[in-house]
Amino acid sequence: MQRTAVNPVAWSVEMGFNQGELVSGHSRTLYCSGQTAMNSDGSPAHPDDMGGQLRLSVENLVAVLGEASMSLSNLVRLNVYTTDVDLLFQHYGELASRLGAAGVAPTTTMLGVTRLAIPGQLVELEGTAVA
Repeated sequence: MQRTAVNPVAWSVEMGFNQGELVSGHSRTLYCSGQTAMNSDGSPAHPDDMGGQLRLSVENLVAVLGEASMSLSNLVRLNVYTTDVDLLFQHYGELASRLGAAGVAPTTTMLGVTRLAIPGQLVELEGTAVA
């Protein structure tokens, strides 16, 4: 797989994401459902704790990627949904550092939403990965 960053402007790279990514030569694409702070038994975790929910959401995304023999380094698209954009920005460095450590800056959209499917959830991560 070959990835080519497409950035007509430079400011997004400083924030940890590319404006676009051209992917060629890939053989597999994984579309990941939104991952939230749910324990393996399906119960919500970290009530009212954006940092804890973000960390567990990333771990759950990593688990889905791992089941497909992929990792965060394969992520080319990341949608972030949150019920509190300002609060998420206070913890966003944790997500950005995980992506940076994986050497990836996937195209990203962040949306503020009224609520997520499970009451009490503050953040949800939805990704697309290619290998």
